[in-house]
This record gives sequence, C-alpha cells and structure tokens, in this order.
Amino acid sequence: MKITVYMTGGIAVYKAVEVVRHLQKAGHKLRVVMTKNAERFVSSNTLAALTKQPVLDDLWTKEHEATIPHIELARWTQLAIVVPASANFLAKMANGIADDAASTTILATAAPKAVVPAMNDQMWSNPATQRNLSLLKKDGIAIMEPVVGLLAEGYQAKGRMPEPDQIFSWLEEKYLTANKRLQGKKIIVSAGGTIESIDPVRYISNHSSGKMGIEIAKAARDAGADVTLVYGNIQAALPDGINTIAVKSAQDMYEAIATNFNDADVLIMAAAVGDWRAKTVAKNKLKKQADQAELQLTFVKNIDILKTLAHAKRADQLVIGFAAETTELLENAQRKLEQKGADYIVANDVSQNVFGSDEDQVTILAQNKQPEKWPKMTKKQVAEKLLNLIRKRF
Repeated sequence: MKITVYMTGGIAVYKAVEVVRHLQKAGHKLRVVMTKNAERFVSSNTLAALTKQPVLDDLWTKEHEATIPHIELARWTQLAIVVPASANFLAKMANGIADDAASTTILATAAPKAVVPAMNDQMWSNPATQRNLSLLKKDGIAIMEPVVGLLAEGYQAKGRMPEPDQIFSWLEEKYLTANKRLQGKKIIVSAGGTIESIDPVRYISNHSSGKMGIEIAKAARDAGADVTLVYGNIQAALPDGINTIAVKSAQDMYEAIATNFNDADVLIMAAAVGDWRAKTVAKNKLKKQADQAELQLTFVKNIDILKTLAHAKRADQLVIGFAAETTELLENAQRKLEQKGADYIVANDVSQNVFGSDEDQVTILAQNKQPEKWPKMTKKQVAEKLLNLIRKRF
C-alpha cells in the first residue's frame, strides 16, 4: 500500500520514526510530510534516508517552482497517517485550513486518513480540541486516542502517544490487513463500450474509454479478489493479474458475463452497454447512391444485462450498476435502481466531459437509503472507495 506519514510538532515525533520502520518492514511504500515544528525534534534527513524519498516540508523551494508537489503526493497516497497529530494540526484538518505543506497536502488527499494525537492533557481535554475531533470523526477520519502515561511535563495524564507497535497493530487491523479482505471473492467487472455492427465496415458505439471499469478491476485485484474483466471497446491499458475476456456486442458481453456469473460473488457493470442494435446487419458495405439524401436504419433493443442478471442473482451475490446520465441524474438513477434490481447504482453526470477523463464525481444509490454524493476525485480513488463499500458488505 502507498502510505504517506505526516509528522507534526511534538516530542512524540521521535517515536513516529519507529512507526515508519514498522510499515516499511511490512512491505508498504512510504513517503513522509513534515511540518517545520516537527523538524525541530527530528531531522527530515533521517526520514529521507529511511524512505529513500524526499521529505515534503515546503511548497516554495526552488526545486518545486515548476511542480505542484502537494497534488502529486495527494494523488499517490492510498492511506494518510498523521503521527503524532498536534492540537494545532487537528484544528487545521477539522476546519480545512491549508497554510503550509502538510495541511495543504492532506486537504488535497481523498484517500482514507488516520490520526494519532499526542499532546498535553489540558490541550486534549480542551472543548475546542474535542470539538475538532468530533468534526474529524464525522468526516470519516479514524482517531487512535492517546493513552494515560508520563507526559513531557513530568506527570502522568492522558495525552501520551501510544507505542509504535501499538499504532502499527491498530493500523494493520483497521487498514492494512483490510486491504486483502476480498481474498477468495470472485468479482466480475465490465468495462468499455459495446460495438453493434451495421455492415462489415460500420458500427455504432459510444464514447466510453473503459477507464472506470479498469480502475475498479485493479482495485479489486489489489484487495485480493479473483477478478474477471469483460471488456468491449476501450482506450486504456489492460491491467496485469486479471482474467480478461474481450467482447464486441452487447450480446457477446452478456454471454461472457452470464457464463461466469454463477461462480461470482460480485458483478460490477461499469461498461457502457449499447441499448440498441441494427435489426439486420448488411452482408456487404452499404454503398452511398448518387441521388441518396438520407439513410434509414431499423434498430431493436439489446438484452438488458444488468436487469437480467440482477433479477437472477442469489441472496449472497452483490450486483452494482452504473447510470451515466446527462439530465435529471438522481431521478433517472433512482428509477434504474428500482427497475433493474441492483444492490447499488453508481450515478454520474456524463454531460461534462467525463468520458476519457481521469476524474469523476459520482453519487451512490442503494436500496432503502439516501443517495450519498461523493466529492470529485480520480477514477482510481472512486474505484478504491467503491471497493471499500463492497468490503463492508462482506
């Protein structure tokens, strides 16, 4: 896993170095962000030497003049950990303040976040700190509370940072072993657009690039699942470590998915499947006549893959569909959820150059639940967040 460790000002920062070592020994990729106050206790050279990566502590150095380092690191991160988290940094996180390299980078990070506060007991119990902690919890940020122990001031009280091995165990249980919680699960993902032939030369399709489905397949693979990717017309590289089945038409895609559906635990229909196909496919190229002003074709409905398989699923199977809409997003997606019989619908507005883009903004609809609007993020981050949703179901 790609983990960014944030170190803030406080004597406990020296123990955070051991947390980095624990994570390294577990095989994770580490990068470090430090506040200027953290560097008063531990040198950034120490962390750079350990991680073999430069430490981000300043956005305005000469080497960063032509780059945007905080966005690059935010996109790279799969898990952000603040250890130790000072009262000041907790306040910045809770209120969206971005006035240095660390606070700016973590504000730009969409990956899961965990904080390990350490401070004087009076600062910890202050209503402002507790209010900030409540805000962070509402934002979905995990908090490992400090323990009662000997503080820097020389007396016993709550505020001491837990020991590095305890922090690592907490992270491992909450995030790191969770990364493989889909081990043994079989997941089918569809991606790309389908192709419906008109004649041997021409066809109708859509603008789907397949990026979203491919990112979902990769995230499922990284979560330990046995993944089958059924893909149509795509403009993205196929991932390694995944079973792949190439198809063209909607009927081809249905047959490929149906063949594997009974053995699957999850079906994620991210493909843009054509609703219509030509009633008759010409055997030869349709030639343009000199006096021909228009061409009329008759189309018939394709099989509705999502509806057909969702209505046939077992109680222990999970089916997720996508609703790509240009108008009335939530109304159309809700209707699709009810009619198709899927467990979830991922609704996205494709009227704003979503096809082919690396970013998306989606809303999750589920049976008997209020729609959950996710912030705009990369398709990779959407995929990882969607897999976290699936993990909770299992």
